[in-house]
Amino acid sequence: MQGINRMFQLGLLLGLELGLQGALPPPCDSQIYCTGELLRQVQMAKLYQDDKHFVDMPLTKAPDQVLSDFNELLNSSGGNISRDHLITFVNEHFQDPGQEMETWIPEDWTPSPKFLQKISDTRLRAWAEDLHNLWKKLGRKIKLEVSDQPDQYSLIYAAHPFIVPGGRFIEFYYWDSFWVMQGLLLSEMPGTVKGMLQNFLDIVKHYGHIPNGGRVYYLQRSQPPLLTLMMDQYLAYTDDLDFLRENIGTLDLELDFWMHNRSVNISHNGENYILNRYHVPYGGPRPESYSKDEELAELLPEDAQESLWTELKAGAESGWDFSSRWFVGSNYLLDIKTSQVVPVDLNAFLCQAEELLATFYTKLGNTNMAQYYLEAQAQRKAAMKALLWNETLGSWFDFLLENRQQNHGFYPSNLSPLWAGCFSDLDTVRKNVKYLENNKILTYKHGIPSSLQISGQQWDFPNAWAPLQDLVVKGLADSSSAQAQEVAFQLAQNWIRTNFALYQKNKAMYEKYDISIDSGEPGGGGEYEVQEGFGWTNGVALQFLNRYGDRLTSRSGPMLPSTSWLLLALPLLGLLC
Repeated sequence: MQGINRMFQLGLLLGLELGLQGALPPPCDSQIYCTGELLRQVQMAKLYQDDKHFVDMPLTKAPDQVLSDFNELLNSSGGNISRDHLITFVNEHFQDPGQEMETWIPEDWTPSPKFLQKISDTRLRAWAEDLHNLWKKLGRKIKLEVSDQPDQYSLIYAAHPFIVPGGRFIEFYYWDSFWVMQGLLLSEMPGTVKGMLQNFLDIVKHYGHIPNGGRVYYLQRSQPPLLTLMMDQYLAYTDDLDFLRENIGTLDLELDFWMHNRSVNISHNGENYILNRYHVPYGGPRPESYSKDEELAELLPEDAQESLWTELKAGAESGWDFSSRWFVGSNYLLDIKTSQVVPVDLNAFLCQAEELLATFYTKLGNTNMAQYYLEAQAQRKAAMKALLWNETLGSWFDFLLENRQQNHGFYPSNLSPLWAGCFSDLDTVRKNVKYLENNKILTYKHGIPSSLQISGQQWDFPNAWAPLQDLVVKGLADSSSAQAQEVAFQLAQNWIRTNFALYQKNKAMYEKYDISIDSGEPGGGGEYEVQEGFGWTNGVALQFLNRYGDRLTSRSGPMLPSTSWLLLALPLLGLLC
């Protein structure tokens, strides 16, 4: 054990050293899609309502020719290209977004998956059938021409078809895909899931990590690391050990990326701990939000602008783009310092990945690597308990590196260690339920808010997001506490009714919901309009319908009141275990 422990420490320290020396993923070097004067001119002219539109447009010519034509236009105009000339140039050299893909109906889609029969409420069952049908609308396949001429596209080629989130998000996204895959497996579509997994594994082999999404301008950053958990969910359905054996090294490689490039060493009470953070060491505006990033930076001195852009990219890497979680000292985006936050959920995800890799290696007969990952997880759990756990408040909290204090604001991610299965003893579960009650989270009738802060950002109050519902519900539901299990059901019931009511009204699923409105409405705030689709919302709804199908109801009228009465009643009824 001591030898394994020493090996683990040396591996982490080597990873930290490599990260400092620049062993980083290759940034996108495209002078059209990622940086350069053409990108700046078009985006700052705001030719399109959404900056993402331009950087998703395929080229009609080779990039060298496009740049040559642009430089000729730039020189002939004395550096000041008119808006009309820019529009003409773009129309001649670019195509509309999405033409490099085609709609794809999954071959393994079947009309009547078995989980539908578990749903007692006939209205909810009909709705679940609609959600199951949506996979056919969200399926995409990349045309071979993207593989043949990759430099004419911002799209990253993926050999296998996949499910997209929806709306403006017409390519694959990393952490979205986990909840999509869960829904696909309930829909009895393991072939589609395997293809999506293979795409991610191929991308790790090529780039060393999985980018935020399937575009070259996302290559500078990743997203919450759920690849190992995706593999676990697929294996639980198929028991495809040959697929695991072929790809176990790639799972190692992805975890190495996080340990080599996103680790931070923290001294606390005479001990040294290593945990992880989101951190993108590349400046410049995000290409897909270029004008917004540029205009925000103009409010700062020039020497502070690059730092702002790196922190915005780190915030995007977190998946929470953006939230008061990442603001230090105020509720304003200018004060974003994502890299100075050690997030609970990121470390919970990695804690879970380490345990799963130990399990995988045990199945494959490699006891040394299994022991390595068990030791890695043990050290992470010790660090999380020392730095992120708060005994008085009864939950985990993000750790702020600058002031060496916890951020005691409420975020659903505070309960993610329960979801990850890294901490699940009964006493800890009970304290987290009490924490929810103390923060009055159980009084919200339409879902769990992303935070209790009003900042105007989309990952704050009053928005609620499907994956954050799952982070709380699954952790409580999988515990051995009857009290926590009942709270989980009530939270799931509230969310299902919110999704269902709005679907009945608008015939659409949304990426986020405004839970401050009495009936629940599509969410708002942030950098773009709320999007329909929506992959991970569908996946979480199907999970809840599968878990609680015999109990959930769709009835209209007032939703169930606060579960506070239930928390008081359960001990009296002798139901606490």
